[in-house]
Amino acid sequence: MDAKNKAGLYDNDPPRRSDYTVNAQQPFNAEPPVDLMRRYYVTPTEYFYVRNHAPVPQLDVHKYRVLVDGMVIKPLKISLHELKNKYEHVTVMCTLMCAGNRRTEMASVKAVKGVGWGNAAISNAVWRGVRLCDVLREAGADLENPHLHVDFYGVDLCVEEKYRKGYGSSIPMTKAANPNGDVILAFEMNGEALLPDHGYPLRVIVPGYIGARSVKWLQSITVRGDESESYFQRRDYKVFLPSVDWHNVTEWWDRSPSLADLCVQASITNPIPGESITTGSSYLIKGYAISGGKRISRVDVSLDGGKTWEAVRLFPGEQKGHADRYWAWVFWDYNVESFPSPCQVVCRAWDVGNNGMPESTAQIWNLRGVMNNSWHRVNVSAKSKY
Repeated sequence: MDAKNKAGLYDNDPPRRSDYTVNAQQPFNAEPPVDLMRRYYVTPTEYFYVRNHAPVPQLDVHKYRVLVDGMVIKPLKISLHELKNKYEHVTVMCTLMCAGNRRTEMASVKAVKGVGWGNAAISNAVWRGVRLCDVLREAGADLENPHLHVDFYGVDLCVEEKYRKGYGSSIPMTKAANPNGDVILAFEMNGEALLPDHGYPLRVIVPGYIGARSVKWLQSITVRGDESESYFQRRDYKVFLPSVDWHNVTEWWDRSPSLADLCVQASITNPIPGESITTGSSYLIKGYAISGGKRISRVDVSLDGGKTWEAVRLFPGEQKGHADRYWAWVFWDYNVESFPSPCQVVCRAWDVGNNGMPESTAQIWNLRGVMNNSWHRVNVSAKSKY
């Protein structure tokens, strides 16, 4: 495909807000302003981060069908109308986070491959749709087989697939078939039909997993004996040893597991990097934290680069007891009566399984720059009183 035709593929992309931080124009990848993140527990749809791998497809909902095939007794070809009318509707509040969230921090250690995300490649929404397990059961899939995988492909044709296939990804049957895993085929976001950037007319939502597994513009659902053959499952979204680089990565692709569950993550939204705060003034530090379904039990803040710590005040948006179904983020605050600027503010988090965050970004550096959940650090300068 020549450059002229390639550029034309994006002519029908939808309009977007001008205040996004655009990390890539084609395909479009952008995050909302960091200082807006903490204003809304449920992110307004217009401020939800956008992660695209291809031009946004133009789909006619009246002609749209999703195929369910593979290792099933009764393959299905379902319209959106049939999906909405045949299966029970469910609602799931779920925070999606790109595996590359905070990649720019990792790139500051050593160059990585990927879109340069800050700490706002994460957003929270209320999704409505039908349970994936109900559809798989209707098709006669073996929901009890822990060795199976459920493979999703979208309509969006990706350059990595030479524009011959859509974006693809898979999850284990153990996640797909578990009603408590809350995997849904979503047709609504925050009470309205999905917008084009977010997968209209139908997408997968896989709570507790990296955003890459929540395939948009869903075209097919295939039950198979191994994970997806998609480029994005086999040759992307994997964590390697820090010693693995372009000269030796080939031998590591098949040796390294594909990313699935989110790790514990916490980030500071206020102050932002480089912000100036008057020494001795009061200031409310804010941030978010999330895990792959386990409840966040504690977030700590340091005002001296990690030498001493204080526990913050948590604002959980969900109360689900001891169930590992905490799919939405937690907000947190820490009030400083006398801010010691200049200083480095640091945060770290723990979940109820005592899973935490590594201290150093260098310790977890990887070629793809994914899953950076090291302590988040923000340098603050002193603002003049005059």
